[in-house]
Amino acid sequence: MNDPTVSRRDLLKSAALAGTAITLNSTLAKAEELLLEPPAVAGASMIGVKFEKRDKVRLGIIGVGGRGLGMLGEWMAVDGVEVTAICDIDKGQIDRTLKRFEKAGKKAPAVYGKTERDYENLCKRDDVDFIYIATPWDWHVPMAVAAMNNGKHCGLEVPAATTVEGCWELVNVSEKTRRHCMIMENCCYGQSEMLVLNLVKEGKLGQLLHGECAYNHDLRFIINEGRSEGIWRRLPHTKKDGNFYPTHGLGPMANYMGVNRGDKFEYMVSMSSPSLGLNEYREKTVPKGDPKWKEKYVCGDMNTSIIKTNKGRTIMLQHNITTPRPYDRINLIQGTQGIFRDYPERLFIESPENKEERYESLAKYKAQYEHALWKTTGELARKNGGHGGMDFIMVYRTVQCLREGFAPDMDVYDAAAWSVPGPLSELSVAKGSAPVKFPDFTRGRWQDARNAMA
Repeated sequence: MNDPTVSRRDLLKSAALAGTAITLNSTLAKAEELLLEPPAVAGASMIGVKFEKRDKVRLGIIGVGGRGLGMLGEWMAVDGVEVTAICDIDKGQIDRTLKRFEKAGKKAPAVYGKTERDYENLCKRDDVDFIYIATPWDWHVPMAVAAMNNGKHCGLEVPAATTVEGCWELVNVSEKTRRHCMIMENCCYGQSEMLVLNLVKEGKLGQLLHGECAYNHDLRFIINEGRSEGIWRRLPHTKKDGNFYPTHGLGPMANYMGVNRGDKFEYMVSMSSPSLGLNEYREKTVPKGDPKWKEKYVCGDMNTSIIKTNKGRTIMLQHNITTPRPYDRINLIQGTQGIFRDYPERLFIESPENKEERYESLAKYKAQYEHALWKTTGELARKNGGHGGMDFIMVYRTVQCLREGFAPDMDVYDAAAWSVPGPLSELSVAKGSAPVKFPDFTRGRWQDARNAMA
């Protein structure tokens, strides 16, 4: 304090950096604490619990920004859905959403968004059965908790939670309230992913050994915009180092391997490359004097993790959104009798006819192994749905489960297991790529035999 060469600004900057380090260290310490001593049982398991049958699904939507507004059309295109309430603190997005209802000739929903906590009032409504949450990640857990505590089932955009503590909170509240908390992982409903899942179930690839999956997507422009995701999605890159978005690749892989349905994630190791991409992009595109120049990026551009399952299988999981590259989720599954790999999709199954060991087109297997949802709804999905139709199939199936009283394809235990590699990767990276054990969110019921994506 008495050093005349140290300015007040330097002191404040040092204090801010120290505060960030303290927060990060305390978060990692809490994660380790929960890995050693998981929370007490909150209630009976939600595995296999069916929705109550209903003729109509009355829907509340929290978050009508880029993703929420985009998904509105999917919900409105499914029979038996009535959107009764929406919530967003951005008035411009509310206005755009209401125009959609007007254009579609549908009754305008009730509107919430006067304060950041106005979503709690939406959750209290009597005319809402299911709440779809498409907000910045850190809001997912408190919003889902509010929904379930008010008797509503809910679906969360990905990841469901960003901390180990948040994952456990979703599980505990779901068990206590007897309300479902689903992860809305649209990639599980992709046409190729569902076809390959059928191939795996039929044993066409033999016994499974290894998988590779990722979210490798150049998002530099989007996360540097002054709107939508650009407001919040770049922030984690200034605070922590790991895989912030694991579920797009890992969800389908978990289904192939029957995770929480006879196998489970045991432990993982994670490491990150240098953090260079956002700095170079800023140098090329961001004007001097922009507040972004005050940011220090600490997250490695490429994070690579290896997961070991209880059955001894291995999964490589990657994340990279800050370098130029084509979109790629890898989506590789290797068995003792064959292999599928995506981008582009191709399949090899050992047979006397394929002596040259050449990949074949997946189209060859479409007639026999395409999933029933794509056979019956694929044309409608491609017409109405984003991401090649997978968004529509996801919504259609969610509504089908709600109306017909089925158990959800993906429950709160999947939401937690697929999201927790985020904080676990941060912990492993911080500990020099040390192995980190996965929590068993099912509390021992991962061995229960049940179908994935029936």
